[in-house]
Amino acid sequence: MELYELTKMFPKDIDGGIIESPAARQYFTGFNADSGYLIVSKNGNVFLTDSRYIEAAQAQVDCCDVVLLTDAKTQIPKYLKKFNCSSVAIEARHVTVSGLRDYSKMFKADDFKAVFDNRFDKFIRYLRCAKREEEIKHIKAAQAIAQAAYDNAVRYIKPGMTEREVALALDFHMLRNGAEKVSFDTIVVSGKKTSLPHGVPSDKKIEFGDFVTMDFGAVVNGYHSDMTRTIAIGEASDEMAEIYSIVLEAQTAAIEKAAAGVVAKDVDAAARSVIEQAGYGKYFGHSTGHGVGVEIHEDPSISSVNEYVLCEGNVITAEPGIYIPDKFGVRIEDMLLITADGCENLTSTPKELTVINN
Repeated sequence: MELYELTKMFPKDIDGGIIESPAARQYFTGFNADSGYLIVSKNGNVFLTDSRYIEAAQAQVDCCDVVLLTDAKTQIPKYLKKFNCSSVAIEARHVTVSGLRDYSKMFKADDFKAVFDNRFDKFIRYLRCAKREEEIKHIKAAQAIAQAAYDNAVRYIKPGMTEREVALALDFHMLRNGAEKVSFDTIVVSGKKTSLPHGVPSDKKIEFGDFVTMDFGAVVNGYHSDMTRTIAIGEASDEMAEIYSIVLEAQTAAIEKAAAGVVAKDVDAAARSVIEQAGYGKYFGHSTGHGVGVEIHEDPSISSVNEYVLCEGNVITAEPGIYIPDKFGVRIEDMLLITADGCENLTSTPKELTVINN
């Protein structure tokens, strides 16, 4: 069905396309492999993959024929001819310089016209934006695993533990309880390091009075989850509590704004205005959120410049933050499923300021 929807979007000057990026291949075939070519057209589709994956792919892929990849330079032109493709679109965002050279040689030799503009990429990204029921099921399962890992971690985080130990505990719990892998390198930072939005866990020991920020997620059937919580160890100063409440208010505003028909930048503005009005605008530098699916960061971006109109089935994050250098930072992140009249929050972990006294 998804391949049909893709080829239905082709304009008159595109007969077919070659999908090479792992995320897009997985989206359309349901099969995860680090190499291969998915050739799509109105006259037929085929997935070419090498001997490492051929048996598994033939058993799992049902949207098109699966063929053993032995020589791309001869097999790709063969199937393009079979499907009567004279103009062929390539994923412009993903083709490498050497790949571009190979395609140019291949198409020149066989009298194909290569289309290297961004339209093909836009078609693919558009389809991936609105999640199907099965995709939402996988994302919810991944989020449930991540939440369980967090619930487990907060039971024993205490002064003297290192950031790395907490990160490993989160990862181990997710992998032991159904995640095929973690969504990205888990972020656990404490104390002054919480002002680093993408700080790296280290052997720094967590101290009494620290904020600890944890940003992590799980992958189920190729689909990611993403959540962030900031907690206090032992006690939180008045300033820490104030900043936390501002970030929570900003996130609440974004969640209340998010709905089908709302422009992405307006969701960002809802969160950003709260932080700016509180006097901390310069300490919130990143976008309010992003799409989540077969990639941890995908369309739509919930940024101050994105004119995309949210639709039912979008899965996005709401993750405003305030980061004060050499002091501390706070980020709170939930995943939202956009609905006709608002959104469903897929993250049920409590968000009031949590002070751990283990």
